[in-house]
Amino acid sequence: MNSSASPHEVRDTLRDFTADRRMLMLCAMALVTGTFGAIAAWALVKLIALFTNLAYFQVISTTTTYLTHAHLGPSSILIPVFGGIIVGLIARYGSRKIRGHGIPEALESILIGGSRIEPAVAFWKPLSSAIAIGTGGPFGAEGPIIMTGGALGSLFGQCFRLSSAERKTLLAAGAAAGMTGIFGTPVAAILLAIEVMLFEWKPRSFVPVAVSVSVATAWRPWLVGPWPLFPHAGLATMPWWGLALCAAVGLIAGLQSALTTAALYWFEDLYEGLPIHWMWWPALGGLIVGIGGLIDPAALGVGYDTIDALINGTVLMHAAIALLCVKSIIWLASLSSGTAGGTLAPLLLMGGAVGAIESHILPFGSSGFWALISMAAVLGGTLRCPLTAILFAVELTGDLRVMPAVAIACAASFAVTVLLMRRSILTERLARRGRHLTYEYTVDPYEVMRVSEIMAHPVHTLPATMSRDETLAFFATKSGVVRRQNYPVVGDSGRLSGIVSPSDVLSWSRETSSGEQTLGERIDTRELLVGYPDERVGALADRMIAADVGCAPIVDRATGALLGLVAKRDLLQVRTHAAKIEHDRAAFLRTQRDSR
Repeated sequence: MNSSASPHEVRDTLRDFTADRRMLMLCAMALVTGTFGAIAAWALVKLIALFTNLAYFQVISTTTTYLTHAHLGPSSILIPVFGGIIVGLIARYGSRKIRGHGIPEALESILIGGSRIEPAVAFWKPLSSAIAIGTGGPFGAEGPIIMTGGALGSLFGQCFRLSSAERKTLLAAGAAAGMTGIFGTPVAAILLAIEVMLFEWKPRSFVPVAVSVSVATAWRPWLVGPWPLFPHAGLATMPWWGLALCAAVGLIAGLQSALTTAALYWFEDLYEGLPIHWMWWPALGGLIVGIGGLIDPAALGVGYDTIDALINGTVLMHAAIALLCVKSIIWLASLSSGTAGGTLAPLLLMGGAVGAIESHILPFGSSGFWALISMAAVLGGTLRCPLTAILFAVELTGDLRVMPAVAIACAASFAVTVLLMRRSILTERLARRGRHLTYEYTVDPYEVMRVSEIMAHPVHTLPATMSRDETLAFFATKSGVVRRQNYPVVGDSGRLSGIVSPSDVLSWSRETSSGEQTLGERIDTRELLVGYPDERVGALADRMIAADVGCAPIVDRATGALLGLVAKRDLLQVRTHAAKIEHDRAAFLRTQRDSR
């Protein structure tokens, strides 16, 4: 009998979480990744400002400049084209992984790259993004900084002996720190890491990410500036039915999210059909950006000043319509070309423009209030991260009072996109590369169910006193076929002695020695794997896989008496039970009509 069935193992060793002391090591490392992320955010902001001033004003300066009120001539069309050519060259000869939003590329590194990002990405991604945005690209800085911060966190983790899961934590920590450095939204950054990047909810990942974000928050006032980024205090006094209108705005935002996602990948398909190398696609996208900039300069660049104007309600109706049309077209045309740029700021701007337009027909609330509600709803619906969007709106504005209105709008938008769209704007790209994701985090049924709930009992057993010849006769059926079932062997007291498999019987059938030796004398119990009725099914399944056994006898911890048997087919009952909970429907409170 296996000594592991001793009485002292009755004590409860199960825990709610699986974190161990290595979490403290990751927290210490997160102090570094948080600093890296904040510095990377500062560097990216300065690079964008430098290239913007060089391209449009021929001035060497790192002072942040916006193009909203710039007077652009026909020659300005060439500026985004030139920027697209440079980005295309960097993508082809520097690193192809700089192409795209930033977040899907980080997800791909997590999923198939062991959370390892190449050093070249940490250099070329912020540089190419700064060039693309500085030459008029209608992108936000958050996508590039998420990829850059994640790359720095991954590279730092690669200097140490860490598992892929631990490197993933540092990658997400660096990405969240970078986002905090840009927007000053620490809680939303943590939630983005959880909802989009980590694929888990564990202390091992949450605590280090929170530490990294806290460090970036401390650095931000010194490096980037104060926060909130877009101060707002324009909360509307809502009537009792006001939240219903917020939900309606969320529904419209969900439709906008679905349309935007479909349009983006429609543009990508158009580029795929072009008879030219993909290196030149960003230049074509830049041409459309340049033309759009002539129509409405406010659509160029990161547009943080325009977002601020939308939230404060200073954008007029006609300006909001022009902004929505131009920004949507140039962003879709440029991002789908494979240039480097982000999605959050453009989504905020386009959502805010729709909210500003809607405010003219809604019976209460300012233009800025509805712009903020629509911004958050579009962000939450498009990226499928409603919790992030809710906290993002609150932290961007510093106005906690908008949370109920934002929450119902984000929930409505999220519901629409989940029902209408199979995948989000982030995961569609991965799906096209053969990588499907699911973001439904649930409790693993294997970690909840106990072995006693799935074990087979009573069990057909063989006595330890059975001889070899009797065993051979038992396993040989009338047709001459050997039984394919494993049989536990028990002694007089019902205590487990071992287990006999068909392979054991085949081996014994080739022996020429006497068959008087009993099963109890023949079976080696030193390597016998047993389970316990109060053990988690997942723990037993892991041990069975590690030992490469097809079944495990279940014994009483104190006495070693055989209670049941678990085979691989029994493990499938867990999945069957989980599916039954989801799909079996019944009414337990019946109406009088039902009872007739």
